Amino acid sequence: MFAKEAYKGTLEEQYKTLSKQLDALLTGEEDLIANLANASALLAQFLDDVNWVGFYLLKKEGLVLGPFQGLPACVRIPVGKGVCGTAVERDETMLVEDVHQFPGHIACDAASRSEIVIPIHHYNSIVAILDIDSPLLARFTKEEQRYLEEFVTVLEKHIVL
Repeated sequence: MFAKEAYKGTLEEQYKTLSKQLDALLTGEEDLIANLANASALLAQFLDDVNWVGFYLLKKEGLVLGPFQGLPACVRIPVGKGVCGTAVERDETMLVEDVHQFPGHIACDAASRSEIVIPIHHYNSIVAILDIDSPLLARFTKEEQRYLEEFVTVLEKHIVL
């Protein structure tokens, strides 16, 4: 059973607790959709000032909407388009302080102002991305990027395809 926890300590300590919770939550479960659903729910209850937390799965035709927390979203995003598609094309985390300044930004939620997108790998190939949006400008820091990338590393070890 999972109980909501008040996160204490430094930002690093809070994210370490979050990653430990993720690992415990996913241990023993091999279903990708179930694990992504729980990961998005865990992040949504942990993060402040976000309006969308979820995943897109990489399929032959591009990114397809996966489990998420937030308003309904774009179902398909071509590789190379928007922040999500660019993260896949470049195979790197995209930290965008102002999405309205990002060339080709795809506005699924008009309230979103900043975004972070992190590729998720399985055997060195991208299989999905984690996408987090905020209604605040410059919501995500480089420090948080590092901790969220560590969160994704924990998630990756639970991916079974």
